[in-house]
Amino acid sequence: MFRRVAAFTVIAFTAIVFALQPSAFAQSKNQSHGQPGQFDFYVLALSWSPTFCDAQRASHRAPDQQCGSRPYAFVVHGLWPQYEHGYPSYCQVPAPRLDHAAVSSALELMPSPHLVFHEWDRHGTCSGMTAQDYFESVRKARAAVQIPADYVALPAARTVSPDAIEDAFAKANPGLSRGAIAVVCDSKRLREVRVCLGKDFTFHDCPEVARATCKRDSIVMPPVRGARAADDTTLQSH
Repeated sequence: MFRRVAAFTVIAFTAIVFALQPSAFAQSKNQSHGQPGQFDFYVLALSWSPTFCDAQRASHRAPDQQCGSRPYAFVVHGLWPQYEHGYPSYCQVPAPRLDHAAVSSALELMPSPHLVFHEWDRHGTCSGMTAQDYFESVRKARAAVQIPADYVALPAARTVSPDAIEDAFAKANPGLSRGAIAVVCDSKRLREVRVCLGKDFTFHDCPEVARATCKRDSIVMPPVRGARAADDTTLQSH
């Protein structure tokens, strides 16, 4: 009887301790990692929207705003302050609130309110800027990178090598070296292209980022919905 009571006491005490402690997830979300404004360069992440929307449909999740009737090719996933080794994140917890004007402006480049809030919380807070200035920097970074003409409005699926995608971006952007770009894939499709930029929005070699490029021989680029009606001014290219 004594042993059963003792065992119950230990279990009850343990349960109380765990109940009083925040989960590891909650702790990680409530900790800041890095000092705002202290970073070396940016990574502009350009997401291939057709792959994202294919994955959403396959998972039966509620459709994201960017997966509606409007055609999107490359969209801005995010502008990420980066160290030469590693990167900061969640530099202000809780993050300063975004007002309606900031969100509306950002949606021109990042067509998902959820994405806008997430990128501000995780990466924008590390820029050391106000939300207005950060999203203006996103706009400047996007303007600094030209999308290869073949990828602006892709009417049919294309199989291509990661090297070919890097070469196409380098050709479309004089001064962009293979050392400043990474192609990211899933098991078979292009997910995004990441381009490194200095704080002045010129291209910046980033060996650590570039090494993460997709190692597959070939990947698929799913087609853009309604591609014939699209152009680079409407396909605001995370």
